[in-house]
Amino acid sequence: MTEPNAVIGVAVLGLGNVGSEVVRIIRENAADLESRIGAPLVLRGIAVRRIDGDRGVPEGLLTTDADSLVARPDVDLVVEVIGGIEVPRKLILAALNSGKSVVTANKALLAEYTGELAEAAEKENADLYFEAAVAGAIPVIRPLTQSLAGDRVNKVAGIVNGTTNFILSAMDETGADYSDTLAEAGRLGYAEADPTADVEGFDAAAKAAILASIAFHTRVTAGDVYREGISKITSGDLEAAKSLGCTVKLLSICERVVAEDGTERVSARVYPSLVPLDHPLASVNGAFNAVVVEAENAGRLMFYGQGAGGAPTASAVMGDVVMAARNKVNGGRGPRESSYAALAIAPIGEIPTRYYVNMQVADRAGVLSAVAAEFAEHGVSISTVRQEGEGSGARLIVVTHRATDAALSETVAALGKLDFVTAVTSVLRLEGSSE
Repeated sequence: MTEPNAVIGVAVLGLGNVGSEVVRIIRENAADLESRIGAPLVLRGIAVRRIDGDRGVPEGLLTTDADSLVARPDVDLVVEVIGGIEVPRKLILAALNSGKSVVTANKALLAEYTGELAEAAEKENADLYFEAAVAGAIPVIRPLTQSLAGDRVNKVAGIVNGTTNFILSAMDETGADYSDTLAEAGRLGYAEADPTADVEGFDAAAKAAILASIAFHTRVTAGDVYREGISKITSGDLEAAKSLGCTVKLLSICERVVAEDGTERVSARVYPSLVPLDHPLASVNGAFNAVVVEAENAGRLMFYGQGAGGAPTASAVMGDVVMAARNKVNGGRGPRESSYAALAIAPIGEIPTRYYVNMQVADRAGVLSAVAAEFAEHGVSISTVRQEGEGSGARLIVVTHRATDAALSETVAALGKLDFVTAVTSVLRLEGSSE
């Protein structure tokens, strides 16, 4: 336990958009932070890749030797905002193994090594906080670990990647195609030079792994998360969604799956989905994020706000810094990892949902009945069917009732073999409907 009114030494690893804001807040709000914590926060050093140019902080605080900074005896708390996996993993483990508290925003690292890091924190009675790893400034981790600790969470679903939400929102509003909208997102700074992690769902999958691990007391890694990206979404899909009273969103869904015999498993998945316009997630546009939590007693809770950016993410980081620093002053400890349930992961093939299937067909007698028969053959019930166009350019849109992914995949494979089906151009899930 740190003595009352002691100084809390802080090391910041990284001085990018988030790190710069964290340092700014610590320096500019020093008096308020001291009052909230019960001791002053003192920056001991900031680790950077290289020291060049005006970084906006006293040069004496900068160092390229992150290992030595973390090892300093006057550092009580380490803030990691450098990104990547192996380098921060080594630094965070070194900090935790020496009893220092750690605050990190590193979702990729946590999605792979939460268990290892949590065990190191437990061994040395240190804190490991990571509110900023999911949805930026939006408080999601703390409600799940603390506010809902006495409840049973059944589902956590939401929009947790601002880049993809910006792209899909812009496509919906303007009618532009995916490639043009991605290019515009890059020009506006919403998309990275290499947008793969965002548009192919890797970023959202890492966040889904973290959310599922916490919500269901089970260690879930990014590799356990079924993932699809948005790169195959067309302007035609957005138009078809509108005609069905829906929009398209990239959703991260973590769900407790209960079999008829009462056996429980976890489903964690990321994919673009049709969302009815009356669902709360349908109105989340631009680079904003939102997460909906469904718990047995609390009911449905929605968290909405800025999911990325230097200042919003730094806000979440600083919330964790204050909590960890208070614990250092008062001798407390934050929530520990809870993985007692150790539920199995449910394969995507067994997860039921509704589907939207868009196909090009020949406009001739008997096509509709033959297509309907193929769906019935594989146990997939049709909700609605609509045909557009005529001749060789006819388009058939089918919306199903709930069916398993495996049954729908078999149906689509069979449809592709029919001589009057030119192509199955899109298959999207439909989430959030009451049917």
